[in-house]
Amino acid sequence: MLSSPPRILSINAARRRSIAVGAKSQQTGLFKEPLAGPVMIDANGLPGDEIINRRFHGGPDQAVYLYSQQDIDWWAEQLQREIGPGFFGENLTISHWWSEVRVGDRLQVGDLLMEVTAPRVPCAVMAARVGNPAFVKQFIKACRGGAYVRVLHAGPLSVGDSLDVARVQVEHPTVDEIFRYWHGKTPNADFLRRTLAAPIAIILREALEKRLPEAEAATGQLPGL
Repeated sequence: MLSSPPRILSINAARRRSIAVGAKSQQTGLFKEPLAGPVMIDANGLPGDEIINRRFHGGPDQAVYLYSQQDIDWWAEQLQREIGPGFFGENLTISHWWSEVRVGDRLQVGDLLMEVTAPRVPCAVMAARVGNPAFVKQFIKACRGGAYVRVLHAGPLSVGDSLDVARVQVEHPTVDEIFRYWHGKTPNADFLRRTLAAPIAIILREALEKRLPEAEAATGQLPGL
């Protein structure tokens, strides 16, 4: 049960820019800045938010990325630095998470309706943004991945809005469970099938479908059983 609904603290978008990742320069849309005024959010995400690497980011199933101020404050203490909204590439900085964020949970503000689809997978660009090549491992260990959502119905959003959370009534995996499994080494066919039965993002679905045969073989299960 929610003690209080999460609030929108910042709405963020980015134009492409260059960043040094190791010895190479890459284009990225990670450097998001707060937007002013109400923002119309639709199936493609936020207006003007540039997505560069569409192999892993963006698309209708990962249209908007949410991260909480609670997590940002935790990282600020861990990294001993000030961290502003949008630093982790989130489109929506929310005040806090509701307990056990599950794939399929829905968030509504007026006409805007969103559905949780996946955790965020950290990459080398994020490590470069932080300025620490080891940050990906640190991010994984912390298990503070945030959540992607798809937009089921477009609508405007403003800073200060509260999110009405409708918990999915099926025991779909939590985003933290998926995050830990993705980065773990122990095959679990039952967990994979449970995850694939949930309304997860297509990028995540395709990757987990490839893992399923190996997991079934490792646990001595027949395919599809």
